[in-house]
Amino acid sequence: MRTIDLNADLGESWGRWTLGDDEAMLGLVTSANVACGFHAGDPSTLRAATTGAAAAGVVVGAQVSYPDLRGFGRRFLDIEPAALTDDVLYQIGGLEALCRVAGTRVRYVKPHGALYNATRTHTAQARAVVDAVRAYDPSLPVLGLPGSALLAEADAAGLRAVGEFFVDRGYTPEGSLVPRGEPDALLDDAGTAAQRLVRMVTDGVVTAVDGTEVDVRAESACLHGDSPGAVGTARRVRDALDRAGIAVAPFV
Repeated sequence: MRTIDLNADLGESWGRWTLGDDEAMLGLVTSANVACGFHAGDPSTLRAATTGAAAAGVVVGAQVSYPDLRGFGRRFLDIEPAALTDDVLYQIGGLEALCRVAGTRVRYVKPHGALYNATRTHTAQARAVVDAVRAYDPSLPVLGLPGSALLAEADAAGLRAVGEFFVDRGYTPEGSLVPRGEPDALLDDAGTAAQRLVRMVTDGVVTAVDGTEVDVRAESACLHGDSPGAVGTARRVRDALDRAGIAVAPFV
């Protein structure tokens, strides 16, 4: 049976500011990219997310970011690679402590936002993230965009490199994501998003915004937990996968 992992960005609330519905998403996904406090997520929010994931049997990944709370981690920061490695180590370790208390552990690492986009082509920053993962625990997979510098550096370092597909984001003809703020960057039709994922799993392709057919091979598919209607989209995706005979299970 064909299998795909479903992941979502969780733990992104802060104090009295609530973003997304973590509890509902944990009932629909198999992996949770939990914020580590640098772009979002206060300690109580992150503890609740890790506790909820453990209770739901959902795998926890550390979603590491630039230190950019004001910009939600969506602004590129030209950080010196050694300092970025230390930032990533710090974030993984902090989330690991909360996971340990919850009875689970960090099982993979995924960059967030601008850091994710930068590591598609920025070799030095990609290597800095990989250096942190390798130093912390070389058994941890790295989740990223297929064809990115991040996955190439992870593979070269002997780490497991896991390709990711974005269910609710537009793709360029080059296989990258359409930048936020540009037309067609986000898909707001749940049915279309669900069918795109089924096609990616079965045929290994996605239609780019210009109609080009782009090859995509991925073990995990991301649903943005902060998108409007995220829970409804996740339910439509699960239903579509079930009808297509595609199993949903963690990649790790």
